[in-house]
Amino acid sequence: MENLHLCLLLILLPLLSFFLLYKHRSECASPNLPPGSIGFPVVGESLSFLCARWAGHPEKFVLDRMSRYSSQVFRTSLLREPIAVLCGRTGNKFLFSNENKLVVTWFPSAVNRIFPSSLQSSATEEGIKVRKMLVQVLKLESLKHYIGDMDRHAQMHFATGWEGKDRVEALPLVDQYMFSTTSKLFIGINDLEHIFKLTDLFHVVFTGIFSILINLPGTSFNRAIKAGKVIKKGLKEIIKQKKINIVNETSSASPSILSQMLQLTDEEGKHMNESEIEDKILGVITGGNYTLIVACTFVIKYLAELPEIYEQFYNEQIQIAKAKAPGEPLNWDDIQKMKYSWNVICEVMRLTPPADGAFREAIHDFTFDGFFIPKGWMLYWSAYSTHRNPEYFPQPEKFDPSRYDGTGPAPYTYVPFGGGPRMCPGKEFARLIILVFLHNLVKRFRWEKLVSDEKIVANPLPKPADGLPIRLYPHKV
Repeated sequence: MENLHLCLLLILLPLLSFFLLYKHRSECASPNLPPGSIGFPVVGESLSFLCARWAGHPEKFVLDRMSRYSSQVFRTSLLREPIAVLCGRTGNKFLFSNENKLVVTWFPSAVNRIFPSSLQSSATEEGIKVRKMLVQVLKLESLKHYIGDMDRHAQMHFATGWEGKDRVEALPLVDQYMFSTTSKLFIGINDLEHIFKLTDLFHVVFTGIFSILINLPGTSFNRAIKAGKVIKKGLKEIIKQKKINIVNETSSASPSILSQMLQLTDEEGKHMNESEIEDKILGVITGGNYTLIVACTFVIKYLAELPEIYEQFYNEQIQIAKAKAPGEPLNWDDIQKMKYSWNVICEVMRLTPPADGAFREAIHDFTFDGFFIPKGWMLYWSAYSTHRNPEYFPQPEKFDPSRYDGTGPAPYTYVPFGGGPRMCPGKEFARLIILVFLHNLVKRFRWEKLVSDEKIVANPLPKPADGLPIRLYPHKV
């Protein structure tokens, strides 16, 4: 037994010494760092961060540390990086206002591995290029022309996936609808059979981006790399066909992102190669769909749990439906009438943000709230630091759509789409596609949850663990 204790001591002493040295160096390397903990060597507090998400309470990691250390800023270590988490309205304003001045957007290193052509520049630079294209494609004036197509597509979706059934799993159906609809905009094709076949692979890629970077068979990261290669092969076929068809596109049609990429040239007049286009399209579709899926799924969940909210939502939508001629699709004026419905959606996104935060990188040393933030540190802002904060939202656990009446929440407190120069360029598109989908759902059905205490997990974004099974009750015509 003594020999066993001695062996254990010999094993643990070097680990303990390394931990103490690692902790001492990290805390003494820079003066007056924010309060907090760097956790264990190498892994930092990544496991605590991930466990909170797997348990369905992603807000717990941030809110617990705000309570323990500081309501303004604390430090931690995630993804093998030292990180300062800037909290509250002040933190959001600081980060959003200092984009490209003190901070720049940062992507997990997995992005460079799964989308390898971004190594030619950086994931940040590639993101800036894609963002510029999104801003052009997703202009409101262009989006207005898509509303009728969105409505017709939704009608087909409900006719084939929902009607005639007494129960469905909402999450997979929302998933299917969002991927098919956004693919029409992003890729500009009507035949989406290929996209449906690749949907599961998109899920693998998205999960792998936020996984621990261990490239061994069976790991999430390894599966994501393989899935990315398969998707790119499929996209290559789509791109070749698009090149054939692009000359036949009318000038009045709203251009897809793919169309713009195929025609875009650099300063020397050169077009992007197919590999670059594949990576950018893969990134746009991967990142664009999931927030929409989360928002719609959780609106369905809350409307099932809150019948009085559903009733007001239904009354607004049915009045719009009754005013339409038979076969007449929704239009921009109809969307403008959906004020209460959008308030409900906003409240859902406050309680369950589709994307609850994002990373930045410090490009200069700076001071925040009296604490020193070194150049090169990662920074993180969390929607939960304001969305669940009673200082900004009284009775934060209460579902209250009236919070968005009038001028709405104070600036930098409600941030489901981020803010500043990095405000999501797809915000208006998200509003349109979500409202059109829910209009078609609510005017057809009332529903109830079949699993009353269904667990919510976040891996990396929140979702009902059982797919949100619901029983449908069609409205009488």
